[in-house]
Amino acid sequence: MLGVSPNTLRSWERRYGFPKPHRTAGGHRQYALAEIEALRMALAETHNVSSAISLARERGEGPSSSTRLASAYASYDEERANRLLEESLALRSIERTVEELLLTAVEEHVEHGASTSAEYEFGWRHATGWLSAMKRLSPPATRPEGILIFDAAASYDFDGLHAQALELILRRAGLRTLSLSAGIEPARLGRAVRALAPRAVVLTGRRVSLDAIGRLVYAVRSVVQEAVVFDYRGAVPDTGASTVARLGDQPLTARDQLIARLDAAWAAAARASEPAAPPTPATFQLRQR
Repeated sequence: MLGVSPNTLRSWERRYGFPKPHRTAGGHRQYALAEIEALRMALAETHNVSSAISLARERGEGPSSSTRLASAYASYDEERANRLLEESLALRSIERTVEELLLTAVEEHVEHGASTSAEYEFGWRHATGWLSAMKRLSPPATRPEGILIFDAAASYDFDGLHAQALELILRRAGLRTLSLSAGIEPARLGRAVRALAPRAVVLTGRRVSLDAIGRLVYAVRSVVQEAVVFDYRGAVPDTGASTVARLGDQPLTARDQLIARLDAAWAAAARASEPAAPPTPATFQLRQR
């Protein structure tokens, strides 16, 4: 794309600090497309490396991306991470910023089968703080339904971050929400369930047994019998016999499916409450005969 060799690109990185790649777990360099495009256009204009790099920096690195945010987490740069999220909000909704940038950037530092890295924990903590701030700024609820989220994730689980993201997005959709740990004692749920009167229970996280989940759902339904149970991101194993509705793995899809189910339930209730239509004259005469 730049018309130079890999060695030349590495020498620019050492000398000018630009373009700055993100390193994979195996040590390979991954460059942000926006940086490369900015540098390519500046080189075509100036035909001078140092001038082109200065110009590319002045113009910025292009729209914020999950790769750039992951790079900020890798360098423990909180100020840059905040700036990238603010830049994203100028171009994207909060919901798209959460799904396309925040969650994706943190996920880049997930090390499957290993303990969490310092980069991942830094990103997870920063993302948690940002989501909490956005939740406090959410507008008041505009729908009557309450959604109870049982989070069965451990500290710093990626599923736990998804649970926080889902709660924020549901609140911004006008729903009342309450998130509780799945380790809570079922006998102590009564007041919370009566206060929220949830129409739906969302199970997420994979750190408790099915028996524990069953006791929680039973405790909720002993107060609100019509509460529908949903699974988010595989909290309940899919054995083929489960009646739990699946919301998928991403918060925006989960929101859409959940609201569609609630709307369908309201429509069905409205139809059931309508008075039966009187029989037509032809039907009445047939019955008389």
